[in-house]
Amino acid sequence: MTDKSKKLEKNRKTSQKKSYVLILYIAGVTPRSTNAIINIKKICEKYLKGRYELEVIDIYKQPVLAKGEQVLAVPTLIKKLPLPLRKFIGDMSDTERILVGLDLKQKK
Repeated sequence: MTDKSKKLEKNRKTSQKKSYVLILYIAGVTPRSTNAIINIKKICEKYLKGRYELEVIDIYKQPVLAKGEQVLAVPTLIKKLPLPLRKFIGDMSDTERILVGLDLKQKK
């Protein structure tokens, strides 16, 4: 096994143990917001089962929270932990992009 292979394997094992804290900002009960919730829950259940916390915040009900996180567009997913913090905008349907951003998959 090469040094690079060993490092990738170590990162994969480490990421399997990490606990994820995710916040999804949505704007009311719209098709786009609903799709984002469904898509991110599917991703979390498939790839992070038992090791994630997902909070969904409606910016219409809690606008101060969105302002504090500098959310400019919705839906927006924020990965708080593990660091580094990352933001994803859209309906979360691009599973590949989300997995790479969550450090669960290597960029091709």
